[in-house]
Amino acid sequence: MNEPISCQNPPSVLMVDDTPANLELLSGMLKGRGYKVRAAVSGKLALQAVRNNPPDLILLDINMPEMNGYEVCGELKADEKLKDIPIIFLSALSETMDKVKAFGAGGVDYITKPFQLEEVEARVETHLELRRQKRQLQERFNKLRELEKLRDSMVHMIIHDLRSPLAGIYGFLELIGETADQNAPENLRHYIEEAMSSAKQMATIVNDVLDTSKMEEGKMRLTPAKCDLGCMLEECLSGMKPLIGDREVRTAASEPVPTVMADREIIFRVMQNLLANAIKFTPQKGGVIRLGIEPSGDRLRFSVADNGPGIAAEHRQMIFEKFAQVALSTGRQRNSTGLGLTFCKLAVEAHGGRIGVDSEDGKGSAFWFELPTEGVPQAGCSPDK
Repeated sequence: MNEPISCQNPPSVLMVDDTPANLELLSGMLKGRGYKVRAAVSGKLALQAVRNNPPDLILLDINMPEMNGYEVCGELKADEKLKDIPIIFLSALSETMDKVKAFGAGGVDYITKPFQLEEVEARVETHLELRRQKRQLQERFNKLRELEKLRDSMVHMIIHDLRSPLAGIYGFLELIGETADQNAPENLRHYIEEAMSSAKQMATIVNDVLDTSKMEEGKMRLTPAKCDLGCMLEECLSGMKPLIGDREVRTAASEPVPTVMADREIIFRVMQNLLANAIKFTPQKGGVIRLGIEPSGDRLRFSVADNGPGIAAEHRQMIFEKFAQVALSTGRQRNSTGLGLTFCKLAVEAHGGRIGVDSEDGKGSAFWFELPTEGVPQAGCSPDK
């Protein structure tokens, strides 16, 4: 026999049985172990007792007048505030179907009468410990969620405050570049260009953070319009030409390219993000980037494939998670906020589409997204009227 429990606030157990002898026997055993014990001789009285003062565990008989144990269990599991209380059925019914029905009703265990006190004691203790651990995990999870919200709020506040000075830095760099004498040293002009490029990259990171936060909260408003992804791709390639360098870019698109109903600015940024990601991980020498636009049922698929290091199978879903960083097979680690692909995922899903990656470690990656041609905004991000 185990030692009696010792704590300031011992667990409470409610026994439900229409046989007084069973209640008396169980009550003596459980009280001897240090539990708080209550008893109910019917299902209706049990429900009333649970609602007035929820116990930590319930021992429930099945065959009772007016309301049987299955019905009592069903009502408790239908109550949001009471559904997590573990219920152990304790019954003379020993058929397999009786046990199946008990578990189907929501019971966590089943003890057949006549019972052994040691067995009841062991199962009560086990399920109370499981309940304690579950509560502890939930408390820790809630605390982590609160910390995550606090972190996100602080990041959002800091990033928002960076927006204005960053715009000022970029503006002054533009003025310096425009007013610089053409006869200025080449290295000085190079420094200005590099500084402007870095400032522009920082502005992109700021926008990713702020827009990802808006998307998550459902506050990003969409402005759907007919979009020609082919024209958008040409514009995207033109703007990123300096970054492409010696990499070969191959484009394949069906003719004519169907239009989609989407927010042009947001989807354009998704295309930019995916192309920039391919450029980042594709080598200059021998690097090949393949771009494609093709119908896929009632959707239009845009794809960006590269011959870079690729992504291991266990990391493919992780890369779309916020602040995720995945080490490359080559040992290189790129610095980023880890929000670019998160923004892409939220933006595509807000349009009713889906996004994914096909990749193999060491053999390149192919990122793609599909948009419904009719444009179906997700409930979280409503279209602007």
